[in-house]
Amino acid sequence: MNDDKIGLSRRKMLVGLGAVGVASAGAGLGTTAYFNDTETFANNELTAGSLDLFVHVDYSEDQGNYAQYSTEPGTYVDGNVVGIEGQGSTGDPLSIRVSDLKPGDSGEGEFCFSIVDNPAYMWMCGELTANAENGQSEPEMDDDDTGGDPGDGTGELADAMQVTVSYCTDDGDGGNDIGDEIVSGSLRDVMLALRAGVPLSSDGDANAPLADRPTFDGVTEAFTDGEPNVDEQCVCFTWEVPTSVENEIQTDSVMFDFEFYAVQARHNDGAHNPCVDETVVTAYDNDWKGQTLGNPTEGNVYTSVSFGQNQTVLSFAFADDGDGVDFLDTADYSSTNLPVAVDADDDGTHDWQLIWQPNAGFPDAPFGYQPNNGGSYGAAEPLPAGFSAVKVGNTIVFGIPNSDINPTFRLLGYGSTGGEGPIAEVNVDPSLGPDFYNSANAIEFSD
Repeated sequence: MNDDKIGLSRRKMLVGLGAVGVASAGAGLGTTAYFNDTETFANNELTAGSLDLFVHVDYSEDQGNYAQYSTEPGTYVDGNVVGIEGQGSTGDPLSIRVSDLKPGDSGEGEFCFSIVDNPAYMWMCGELTANAENGQSEPEMDDDDTGGDPGDGTGELADAMQVTVSYCTDDGDGGNDIGDEIVSGSLRDVMLALRAGVPLSSDGDANAPLADRPTFDGVTEAFTDGEPNVDEQCVCFTWEVPTSVENEIQTDSVMFDFEFYAVQARHNDGAHNPCVDETVVTAYDNDWKGQTLGNPTEGNVYTSVSFGQNQTVLSFAFADDGDGVDFLDTADYSSTNLPVAVDADDDGTHDWQLIWQPNAGFPDAPFGYQPNNGGSYGAAEPLPAGFSAVKVGNTIVFGIPNSDINPTFRLLGYGSTGGEGPIAEVNVDPSLGPDFYNSANAIEFSD
């Protein structure tokens, strides 16, 4: 379903290309034989380039007098396994485990990139793979009644942990200068945003356009004289459990993944998202009224689906044309909104809507939920238990528990600027107009 340009793929990929050609030319005219001459260009060879991503990792955590931990200098990840400069690969994936987590604990990490041989577009992805209650201690039972019996409910740690992901550069004194924030919030929200994929820009601009953004330079080797040979722009993250958190997190645990993708820059505009499973691209419609709009703008919305271990993630990335007018900016369009109707069981009828509308005053503002009650939608409700939503830059992301959506489902999106500007109708045939009840014209996605 994805017609985007496809380049070299994630982390480490080689593209094979080889050819041998022979060129000859001859001409002549005569009575007994053709005059002839042959010039041969032999043993021609085209050798494919390569793209190999090394991620250099510097991580530390502070648990007071209980424990201190940091990665060894020279730690890197290549081919999904850890290596130490000068010692080679361990053969194991990088896994950081924190035990006996308490309010006030914190950690920080830095990821820097060596892209060997060719420049590349970079993406950061991730997933919250577990958020467990692990039973309940007596103090937790007093503070948390969601644990089930005997405590098998979803844990609270993913909501309690606060995470910030930012661009950063080396300050020359062994530390980092922190730049633009990429995404921040609870661990749950940050990992939801990363599950939808976040494009990285080598100039550290968190508002860089999606297509043709600055690429990360290629280098000849990952280390020079034992030191990482990296692009100037790195990604830093911090986490903490605030001291305001109380007993509700006792015995809880979380697991999550970070991933980085490098995609060749040559013959590629960088818009293809390797973090997701399917993408549909819809152009903004400035002719929907049949008359000149008061505030038109051009662009595309990239509707993507990610099928995760525990949830299905819907993301809508609005890529504007750089004219200073943005589809999702309430300063440009005060009534901008995005309702998304979902036929969760693919039976021909939409079951519910998820809505982003900043000026609507929803209980979970700016997000709302509306069930289809036998052919009518009532007032917006808070997001159901297990549902989640976040807006990062110009991307709106919804997380839906897999228990509430089938592996095959249908989706209709209808981005609107409130009549002042374009619409963006995510539908099989936008000329038919949106139908928020019958899903026959909605787009089907399947795991």
